Amino acid sequence: MKAYFHDNIPGDERLDHDSHRPVTPAYLTSLGVIHHTCPSISDVNTIAEERSYKNRDEITVSPGVMGEAYEGKVKMFQEEHLHEDEEIRYILDGQGFFDVRSEGNEWVRIRCEKGDLLVLPAGIYHRFTTDAQNVGIVYIKAVRLFKDEPKWTPLNRGPETDGNAHRKTYLESRARAVAA
Repeated sequence: MKAYFHDNIPGDERLDHDSHRPVTPAYLTSLGVIHHTCPSISDVNTIAEERSYKNRDEITVSPGVMGEAYEGKVKMFQEEHLHEDEEIRYILDGQGFFDVRSEGNEWVRIRCEKGDLLVLPAGIYHRFTTDAQNVGIVYIKAVRLFKDEPKWTPLNRGPETDGNAHRKTYLESRARAVAA
């Protein structure tokens, strides 16, 4: 995992967009983002049990697997959104980027690759894209973990979403963390 502020230069979001302004693991934690390096699925199983994740599935995001649906799915993942549940991903293979909003409303880019487990809190604005570093290969395979039944419902950013109860709870938790 490597984290840094996004450079905000227009262009293909599958490129690094590295501003050379690094972000520390402690800063990610201050945003509510949790990262683990898990060399094996048994490490993931231990974390899943500790955090009460009961269900899981696998997703492969690539043109070869998704066919004509690939471009539309990636555009959907790239839209800034939040979820009302944690978003938990364990990267089995390939690599990609999760971008999360900082407290100053900047994008923090998190490069994830094989062995990374990332937990995004409910209510955080974020987006995802695959990575095009491997000589044009666009590919990521991940385990998605869920506390309850598998669901992935994005709520795109807007005035209504800004007032969402899970968004407000997220912001309140960040304010409490800063005050502590």
